[in-house]
Amino acid sequence: MKQFKAVNWNTPENDYVEMFWEQNLKQFWIDTEYIPSKDIDSWKSLSPELREAYKKALGGLTLLDTLQSHTGMPKVIDNIEGLQNKSVLSYMCMMEAIHAKSYSTIFTTVASTTEIDAIFEWASTNEQLQFKAKTIDSYYRKLDKEHVSKEEVYMALVASVMLETFLFYSGFFLPLWLAGQGQMVASCDIIKKIIADESIHGVFVGLLAQEIFDTFNEKKKEKLKADLLALMDILYENEMKYTDHVYSDIGLGAEVKEYIRYNGNKALMNLGFEPRYEINEVNPIVLNGLNVETTQHDFFSKKSTNYEKTLEIVYLHDGDFDMKKELEMEI
Repeated sequence: MKQFKAVNWNTPENDYVEMFWEQNLKQFWIDTEYIPSKDIDSWKSLSPELREAYKKALGGLTLLDTLQSHTGMPKVIDNIEGLQNKSVLSYMCMMEAIHAKSYSTIFTTVASTTEIDAIFEWASTNEQLQFKAKTIDSYYRKLDKEHVSKEEVYMALVASVMLETFLFYSGFFLPLWLAGQGQMVASCDIIKKIIADESIHGVFVGLLAQEIFDTFNEKKKEKLKADLLALMDILYENEMKYTDHVYSDIGLGAEVKEYIRYNGNKALMNLGFEPRYEINEVNPIVLNGLNVETTQHDFFSKKSTNYEKTLEIVYLHDGDFDMKKELEMEI
């Protein structure tokens, strides 16, 4: 009979899992703590081409976060060792669902129902977006069977890192670029929270992948690294085409591609490998947007954090639930 075990946090499974648990908790947020409706005037001031690119960028992000929350993380959780590791991944899975919902929160503010429906239809039919979703999904689906090899688990973790540290960032570019110029700032505060999450997701999953990789012999390591780089080449080529589709009308394609290469190198480093793409210059406005620690409450600048979580706590008492008393007072 299968023996079920309880997670025991009194004995650490490794020297980093508890740190990631705590960091995830510190970063917890939900989309309704922010007010993207502050961006309505900013949205109206954007050109039709910028608005279209923005909607496509967020539509693509929604699809990928949906894949990660509904398929990627759950299948990885089932196939990774360590109950504490599983706990951290479960939390991350929940946050991926919050990410996917958050884009809809922004959409509801700036777009009509007809426009929103059109973007989701575009996301379900765009060739490049569907290709990268299907490619990543194919590695997750290999974990469906009863007997899964360590190599298959490793490559699923690689695919997860590629998604969260590499493929998301073509979508993140435009919100960061606009916010750096004082446009769509409130919506970008949500994007920055998502980026902060994806950053630690990629590092944590990368560490799990490295631990598995270290158990293989040299011949197997060479084979897996070759497979990893081949996957990255396929994704990179597709990402270049996707970038042309989303950004060509607003003239930002070249800058986005440089940004993609920058994050491709970060994905490789998360997996324990050396960077492979030559980087010239990444847009400093966008890079500054990645540094979420520099965001401050500046009430005199439009580039402030629009965090709206209440600071006033009102405690309830038994008398608050005395409905008979309330009715007598009304009469």
